[in-house]
Amino acid sequence: MELAHLIAGVQSVTIIAAAALIALAALATAFSFGMLGGKFLESIARQPELAPMLTMRMFMVAGLVDAFAAISVATGLLLVFGGNPFLAEIIKAAVEKVS
Repeated sequence: MELAHLIAGVQSVTIIAAAALIALAALATAFSFGMLGGKFLESIARQPELAPMLTMRMFMVAGLVDAFAAISVATGLLLVFGGNPFLAEIIKAAVEKVS
C-alpha cells in the first residue's frame, strides 16, 4: 500500500511538472513571437530596403523560437506518457527491497 501511495505521488508531481513545462513554453513562445513581430515591423518601417534580409532572419529566429516550444512539449509528454525515470527508480528500489 505504501508503494502505491509513493507511485501515485511521483506520478502526480510529474504531471504537474509536465503541465508547468508545457504552459511556460507556450507563454514564452507567445511572448517571443509578439516581440519578434513588433521589432520586425519596427525595423521594416525604419529601413524598407532591408525588408528581404530582415524577413529571412525573422523566419530563422521564428523557427528557433518554435523549436524551443516543440522541444518543451515533447519533453513534457515524454515525462507523462514515456518511461518516467523517477518512477522507474522507485520501482527498482521496491523490487530490491522485496528481494
